[in-house]
Amino acid sequence: MAEHAPNTTPITTTTTVAKKEEQVAAVVTDVVADKTETASVVDIVSDELKERVADIVEKEKALEPLVEESVTLGSHLSRPNNDEKLPEPETGSLKEETTKLSNENKALQELKQLIQEALNNHHFFSPPTKEQHDKKEKQAESKQETKAAEEVATKTEEGEKKEQVEETEVVAEVKQAVSVAVTVVVDALSSVDEDGAKTVEAIEETVVSSVQAEQPPPQQPEEKVSEADTKETNKVEEASSTPLTPEQVSIYGVPLLADEKSDVILLKFLRARDFKVKEAFTMISNTIRWRKEFGIDELVEENLGDELEKVVYMHGFDKEGHPVCYNIYGEFNNRELYKKTFSDEEKRDKFMRWRIQFLEKSIRKLDFNPGGICTIVQVNDLKNSPGPGKWELRQATKQALQLLQDNYPEFVAKQVFINVPWWYLAVNRMISPFLTQRTKSKFVFSGPSKSAETLLSYIAPEQLHVNHGGLSKYGESENTDAVTEITVRPATKQTVEFPVTENSLLSWEVRVIGWEVSYGAEFVPSSEESYTVIIQKGRKVASSEEPVLLSSFKVGEPGKVVLTIDNPTSKKKKILYRLKTKPSPSE
Repeated sequence: MAEHAPNTTPITTTTTVAKKEEQVAAVVTDVVADKTETASVVDIVSDELKERVADIVEKEKALEPLVEESVTLGSHLSRPNNDEKLPEPETGSLKEETTKLSNENKALQELKQLIQEALNNHHFFSPPTKEQHDKKEKQAESKQETKAAEEVATKTEEGEKKEQVEETEVVAEVKQAVSVAVTVVVDALSSVDEDGAKTVEAIEETVVSSVQAEQPPPQQPEEKVSEADTKETNKVEEASSTPLTPEQVSIYGVPLLADEKSDVILLKFLRARDFKVKEAFTMISNTIRWRKEFGIDELVEENLGDELEKVVYMHGFDKEGHPVCYNIYGEFNNRELYKKTFSDEEKRDKFMRWRIQFLEKSIRKLDFNPGGICTIVQVNDLKNSPGPGKWELRQATKQALQLLQDNYPEFVAKQVFINVPWWYLAVNRMISPFLTQRTKSKFVFSGPSKSAETLLSYIAPEQLHVNHGGLSKYGESENTDAVTEITVRPATKQTVEFPVTENSLLSWEVRVIGWEVSYGAEFVPSSEESYTVIIQKGRKVASSEEPVLLSSFKVGEPGKVVLTIDNPTSKKKKILYRLKTKPSPSE
């Protein structure tokens, strides 16, 4: 007997729209059962029905990815397969992330709604007065009255349509009218005077008036509104028909609620307040008013001089693309500069305006598109800083930090403190337990011996300023040629070779972090008949010398340039270098 081949036909489970149609039909049946059989479906479907149908449709849409799901059972039905594993269930972390994103989006939408209402009501710059508030309430009441009148008019129209109903409804109304008429006749007969003065015509009039009383009330009371009330209503309607134009508010150069850039900014305020919508709304409201009072838009265009250009400046980018801002506190050791900046309140105010202007200009260059770089890395160099004894500097720094914290939330990707003195590290250790993990993750502290190494872990050497361990000079940030890094172990020599195959002009930059090593350079030709050329005789380079050495050599034959670094110290040294090759100029 031949063996039956295992059934390998794919079995497909498909969710069709039949279930949806059955649910909708059931809803329609429930509602139609309570209505007259002669009414059309369009006239029967109520708002409740529409809402229930909409709920079903939305639930089905949510399951659209599961509408068709094919599962090939093939060999699974014929024999078990222990090698295949069932799909792992969704991890808890993924669910938490999905829930987090959903909550953040919900908070964002709520905040946008609050801001839209504030813009409509001129909340930010012109809060409504009591009179405006009362007027708004009157307008709301007028709208309710108008809506009630429209509902009465609608009912009246429906009453007129009922005069054209089918015969069954007319017969029912006639029976009801006759019943009422009989009751009225009996009442009339019981009230006839002794002399029989009440005539049949009077009884008939009574019957007619009674039957009319049972009909829907006419709209005459609505028409008997006083003339004064009508004028007042018209005035309110005219006021409500011409609402105030919503405010146009921009922040950091981005119009609020205009596009997705606005969403990126709103999320900064939400994160600063742990996604508490009301607190975030209060914060952004205060920021908008502060910007107006401080005159930020006008401040950006002011010329406040360039005396402080070496104190704070932007230079290069970190490895993730964030622009880097350097704050050099040691510049204030210059007594003349310190006096010109902090000697009186007016000069301190000017410094504050200059600092805010610098930050505002820097922020406006950021990319607020979703996924764009919209934060800055701050490098704070405390080398030769005046220290805590300078009261004016401490007060200005404290005030600046408070303004930045209140009005520029979530604009710092990383705060790196370098050349930190021992007392600063001690203070940081004391306050660290009181900071949140999110805040602590943004702060990095490094002493003098580790400052360059710390910065190089965040900023590439071709982007790092030469004063802080890199090869990039102020005003030359466009030179982004890649830099090679090599570590020299203690008490060892390291050579770097640049092969050359044609006539050319070689130029290179080399730097050893901390130096205190010997450095030399030579050209070794490929031909054994040629001689080695000494480019730089080996010598010890002190840490106090120029941090970057520039050299060049014109090559006239194939060979190689060899750099030699001898590290006699007991510490590791990091070498940074890059090479440029240009065709040799014709002679």
